[in-house]
Amino acid sequence: MKYLACALLWLGLVLTAQAQPMGDPTPLQYRDRAEEARFHALTAELRCVQCQNQSLADSNAQIAHDLRREVLKLMHEGRSDAEIKQFLVDRYGEFVLYRPQMEGSTLLLWFGPALLLIGGAVVLVMYVRRRARAVPVAEDNGDASQEDRQW
Repeated sequence: MKYLACALLWLGLVLTAQAQPMGDPTPLQYRDRAEEARFHALTAELRCVQCQNQSLADSNAQIAHDLRREVLKLMHEGRSDAEIKQFLVDRYGEFVLYRPQMEGSTLLLWFGPALLLIGGAVVLVMYVRRRARAVPVAEDNGDASQEDRQW
């Protein structure tokens, strides 16, 4: 009986831990198709701050729902895409942008992959050259066995 009570308590805790408060269930209202297209393009360029690997448009997290409503509200206020992005950057940091601005603090982010690729190529070339120098060149004097000829 003690184990059953413990299991039920655990199950109850697990289920309540995953519960999220319900957001506003009303669908987003666009003024026209152009505004809807602009909204979808803009939210595709912004990262969900909770999911981190999904865009704001793709995320199903509660904060993503709230941010999509905030973006649409800012659009209705007449703000430009750049102003909306700056508002979110001020609030959440450069991380919210899928394509952050190129500045001193993000240079490694922009050029890091290329530097790693070039560094890997340099290491590979050095390894191949060193290995080529280490293998002795066998002289073919006619007495070599079949094994030596294949090498």
